[in-house]
Amino acid sequence: MKWVLISVLMFVALQSVTAAQDRAPATVFKDCADCPEMVVIPAGRFVMGTVPGEEEREELSVQYRNRSHPQHGVNVERFSAGKFEVTRGQYRVFAETTGRSSDGCFVWSGAEFEKDPTKDWRNPGYVQDDLHPVACVSWDDASAYARWLSQTTGRAYRLLTEAEWEYAARAGTTTTRYWGDAGIMSCAYANGADLTTKVQVHGASDWEVADCNDRYAYTAPVGSYRANAFGLYDMLGNVWEWTQDCWNENYSSAPTDGSAWAAGDCFLRVVRGGSWEDAPLGLRAAYRVGSPTVIRVYGRGFRVARTDKP
Repeated sequence: MKWVLISVLMFVALQSVTAAQDRAPATVFKDCADCPEMVVIPAGRFVMGTVPGEEEREELSVQYRNRSHPQHGVNVERFSAGKFEVTRGQYRVFAETTGRSSDGCFVWSGAEFEKDPTKDWRNPGYVQDDLHPVACVSWDDASAYARWLSQTTGRAYRLLTEAEWEYAARAGTTTTRYWGDAGIMSCAYANGADLTTKVQVHGASDWEVADCNDRYAYTAPVGSYRANAFGLYDMLGNVWEWTQDCWNENYSSAPTDGSAWAAGDCFLRVVRGGSWEDAPLGLRAAYRVGSPTVIRVYGRGFRVARTDKP
């Protein structure tokens, strides 16, 4: 029975990939040699938020439910989004040019999360190279990078709004994830907590993980998995991504024009997408959490947007 289910899920996933391939090729560009590669995202309308029954099906803890409610329609104008998460190499150019410093990063000690003053984007506590997504960066760091990129290129770079992020992550789909509803397929599309994580990460033996192998215990080089229908990689998994929006407990009175929500608790900002250490329930298009703007975490990075005028 298990193999019948897996076969059905693989068939559905392949149909999704075929549908993505049928789309017109995305417009991709770079504004400078060290700039992120960008993809033009077309304007459109989508339904933002969790579908009824999703959180129960995914067995999300009661205290974390209803944060993505109510569902609501959102109109999104054309913009450009990073094809990949900002890499360590790209961030290195910014940090070394501007002298951006760090005072440590929260890491998993094997028993709890604690701030380690010796960890930063150069050394988040696990092996990376410059093709991996940068980690251990705060919202303040990510925003400073976007401002520097704007000054360097003369273009309007920024973080994605939360609505833009979900629109870009869904890429025209209405399912839990851009490859379908099933977390069992995650290893082909995203770098999350998997069997490799459980074996290789200290203290992770009792973590909830996907029953598959995505080949990486920690971050993977950007673009290691399948893109979504917009041609964006790692919209779920690898590292959490900061957005512009202030934190609100739910979507009551949320903007419907794709803009950033500037009201609410603005010391906290919304992070999206899950990371290499998250179980499938955290790798969902609608899943959202809030975090202080100043905090750096070893599984948290970002992606940039650029405002485009038609």
